[in-house]
Formats: sequence, C-alpha cells, structure tokens
Amino acid sequence: MRLVPAGAPPPLLVACALRIERAALRSGSGTGAPERYEILRTGMGPRAADRAVGRALGEPGLGGAAVLATGFCAGLLPGMSPGDLIVAEETRDPRGTVACAGTALLAEALARALPGRTVHLGALTGSDHVVRGQERAQLRATGAIGVDMESAATLWTAARGGTVADGADRPVAAVRVIVDAPEHELVRIGTVRGGISAFRVLRAVLPAFYDWHRSLLLPRR
Repeated sequence: MRLVPAGAPPPLLVACALRIERAALRSGSGTGAPERYEILRTGMGPRAADRAVGRALGEPGLGGAAVLATGFCAGLLPGMSPGDLIVAEETRDPRGTVACAGTALLAEALARALPGRTVHLGALTGSDHVVRGQERAQLRATGAIGVDMESAATLWTAARGGTVADGADRPVAAVRVIVDAPEHELVRIGTVRGGISAFRVLRAVLPAFYDWHRSLLLPRR
C-alpha cells in the first residue's frame, strides 16, 4: 500500500446509492481529482449505506478518508425546483445528528461550478422510505429542508468509523440534488432517465467536491 505523504489531505470517498447517480458522477469527473479517491455505490436505503460505507472505510488506504454523501433527494421547502442543490449543514436520523465540515466553502464552490443553480443550506434528514404528501410537511416542521435515504446513515457511519491520520475528526459532508419538491412531486425515479435536469447537475458537482477536499489542507481552527 502506498502511504499518503505527510501534509496531504486524506483520501476522498464519495458515496451515492443508485447506478444512475454513479453514472452521472463518473461521466462528469472533470479535472482536479485528488490522488486517492473513490466513488462508492452503496445501494438504496440506510442499512445498505451503513454496510457499504463501513466496509469501504475498512479497506487499506481508505480508513482515514474524508466522506461526502451525494445523489438525488426530495426538497421540503415550497419554491424548491428539480436541479436545485442542498448542502447539508447537518444530517439527522433517529440515532442523532452529524455536523458537516466546510459547508460555506462547499456551497460557494457549487455556485461557481453551476452558475444559475440555487444552492440551499440547511439540515438534511434521513428516511427509510420514499417520502410523500403530508409526511413532507411533517419533516419540514422539524426544520429540515431536504430528505433522502442514505446521507444521514453514510455520515453517521463515517463519523463513528475513526479519525484521519492526524487524530482529528473525520471530515464529512453531504450534497444532494433535488429531483422531487412540493410543487414538483416525482412519480418514479425512472423519470430521471427521461432527461430531468438533476442528472445534468449531478454530472457537474465533482469539481466543487474536489475544492472542498483540497480545503482540508488548510489549518483547522
């Protein structure tokens, strides 16, 4: 195994659930990727995310990785549209809350990478099923602005899976692209394949993720 040089950022693990999400990320990788990174497809749902991320962080060279959860989600706020982005300030599930690192920098990097797209910052909550109708309003009442099935589980597992090489807390973040919103309810995920703008947005996010990852080299305050 090649050792990571002193002073280098940790490896980067980008986790998504669906084949179509991984396909979007791989087709839009661009330039500036870190020397060691991996796009992991976890499978759908919090249990699958727990298992897949736990296994990945046990692999040689990835134990100290920074972890970023991404993919599609449902927006909870009126006025949100497909193709908008959510940068999580924290993720929540029944086990608790995980704070995200570098959210302001990540939001700025996404705004540069995707000019004209709206970037929302706030809490991203987890669910073990697709959220519909009244349940959306109930989750909004908790203060969450978006919901998906894997981000909270991914970050919970990552945050409790050890530290990076210098003993600091593992950097974690979550960025989701809205495919489903109060005024734009999605009937089925297959609709994404029909050309919904969220796929094109997800193709363009990796340069912003690389910027976030490079920021881990900066002195921590």
